[in-house]
Amino acid sequence: MTSSSAPRSQVLDSTRPTAAPGDWKDRLRLFGHAGRPRTGVRERLVPPFPEPSTRLWERARLDPALAFRVAKAMDWLGPILVALSAGAIRFWRLGQPRDLVFDETYYAKDAWALLRLGYEGTWPDRKIADPQILAHPRVIPLSDTAAFVAHPPTGKWVIGLGEWMFGLTPFGWRFMTAVLGTLSVLMLCRTGRRLFRSTALGCLAGALMAVDGLHVVMSRSALLDLVVMFFVLAAFGCLLLDRDHARARLAAALPVGEDGHVRPDRVTGDLAGTGVRPWRLAAGLFLGLAASTKWNGLYFLAFFVVLTLLWDVGSRRVTGAGRPYRAVLRKDLGWSLLSVVLVAVVTYLVTWTGWFLSDNGYGRHWADGRGGTWSWIPAPLRSLWHYEYGVYQFNVGLHTPHKYESNPWSWLILGRPVLFHYESPKPGRDGCHATADCSQAILALGTPLLWWSACCALVYLLYRWALRRDWRAGAVLCAVAAGYLPWFLYQDRTIFSFYAVAFVPYLCLAVAMMLGALLGPPGADGRRRTRGAVAAGVLVLLIAWNFIYFFPVYTGQTIPYADWRARMWLDTWI
Repeated sequence: MTSSSAPRSQVLDSTRPTAAPGDWKDRLRLFGHAGRPRTGVRERLVPPFPEPSTRLWERARLDPALAFRVAKAMDWLGPILVALSAGAIRFWRLGQPRDLVFDETYYAKDAWALLRLGYEGTWPDRKIADPQILAHPRVIPLSDTAAFVAHPPTGKWVIGLGEWMFGLTPFGWRFMTAVLGTLSVLMLCRTGRRLFRSTALGCLAGALMAVDGLHVVMSRSALLDLVVMFFVLAAFGCLLLDRDHARARLAAALPVGEDGHVRPDRVTGDLAGTGVRPWRLAAGLFLGLAASTKWNGLYFLAFFVVLTLLWDVGSRRVTGAGRPYRAVLRKDLGWSLLSVVLVAVVTYLVTWTGWFLSDNGYGRHWADGRGGTWSWIPAPLRSLWHYEYGVYQFNVGLHTPHKYESNPWSWLILGRPVLFHYESPKPGRDGCHATADCSQAILALGTPLLWWSACCALVYLLYRWALRRDWRAGAVLCAVAAGYLPWFLYQDRTIFSFYAVAFVPYLCLAVAMMLGALLGPPGADGRRRTRGAVAAGVLVLLIAWNFIYFFPVYTGQTIPYADWRARMWLDTWI
């Protein structure tokens, strides 16, 4: 360790000897998110990705250059293979059951109305409309009378895209959520790779989400929460890219002495701002789309803005800024708010274009001819504000008891999953080959061993963030908190555990980070590595087995009643 009394230039640009390059690179490759100490300012700002090791290929007497190219290709090939596996799971018998499960009865029909009218129209009572839709999908009992709806339109536009391609059929209204569910696995692999600087850990996080039961069920159902998850994950990945690019710009702007080393005595903390940040603009776009799907996307917007500002403070501090908070306020805050918050607000308004262009949308002309203090605001915007206020009052006042509602305290331990669909086929019918009645169920339940492991992983990440100042742990915890903690404000409201799908990707990242640590630190001996690899491998295999065991109740397969009952590990799952 460098003495605390050493000159700061020595701390920033130490030339002390390190392990041989091959040694630390191989360790970095194995461990994923740790390597040799980074002592230079530029290396601390922009930690490098590990170079693929060619030792294994050399032992196999292959061309080292070819082996290197293959290893680099795996940075994309691995995530794509994981995503293809996830897609096979999500698209398998996607049109079954041929029924409107749970809240599909609202969103599938609202999506069709948006395609036809540009706003949500009125349908007959579901006892009349649902059988008509399923039996005669070309004869749609839709009225152009506007309906009051509780959620913004983006998620329903997404569902409607599948209906536009395949019609108002079960496959049609589930198609786009299955697509987004598959793409989200690919995104998580790449996001995990950038977060941990490890393709292996990124693919592990994606594979864990590929076999998460809640994510599978929501990917196979036309509900809005999976769409929120997708846009938020896209925003999270964009912010990680923005962090790397912004720090690279700061590193390039650092003053350098004649010896080629950074001159910390010349760093004032007032380095120029990082300029236009396209990835942050993209994050604002995706967060606006998330909020215009369901309003809980607004919490992610608020949490992520704070997170990125703290990242900017950390970057300024690494450069040697004496007052990093002031530097961020002067150089970064304004652009951050414009590029994230303003873009999100504009995006939100644009998603209401169909309503703005209509004449019959609910409350569309409420403000026409009305004066008052706010008359300087265009009437369509005031009408939308009035409509949204009514939606807010409805959402916060929703206290209708429901059999499957749950308190957020129970979500992480899977206290009360939601039954989306249940049938009891008689012997000889609907694939029931048992001598007694069978069960056909779709249960929105996370893979138990994965979620219970995630509870332990979150504790580990709290330790890493609070005591080791690990920014990666803080980023994952921030995303979990944004998707989870706000629901504690509405414990009296009717809420359901499947809302937790919005933060499932970050639970998988937490487990992947914990398993990476389980492999041991870079300097661990072979025995320690072996024990860690065996323990991590066993846990991953158990999670995969657990998913396979519960797969029939994730996909509505017909199984004997006794087999269904055996899978109800807790009485609260029934």
